[in-house]
Amino acid sequence: MLEISPEKVVHVIYQFREGNAADEELHAFIDGLNDDEKAHLTAIAWVGRGAFEPEDYQTAVETAYTEATIPTDQYLMGMPHLAENLEAGLEALGIDVSEVESDFL
Repeated sequence: MLEISPEKVVHVIYQFREGNAADEELHAFIDGLNDDEKAHLTAIAWVGRGAFEPEDYQTAVETAYTEATIPTDQYLMGMPHLAENLEAGLEALGIDVSEVESDFL
């Protein structure tokens, strides 16, 4: 279902929470993802934000591909609640990242 590893999503969550000090690194990390990963990361955020229901995840992914008009890193980093949206999206999709999160603590 996911074309991005939970580890990469958690990496984005933690880097985003670090704030300004990690901005450049996070932009580079997101920019370095492949197109599938970028679309899935965006779709997870949209599900978490409530723009799409979990059962419409594939539609969210397709929309992320077709509506990408600016670089994904700029779009996602412009979301004020990106970390919360990604966490909520993972939870809504039933993806448990508790083991992955422990690696970041």
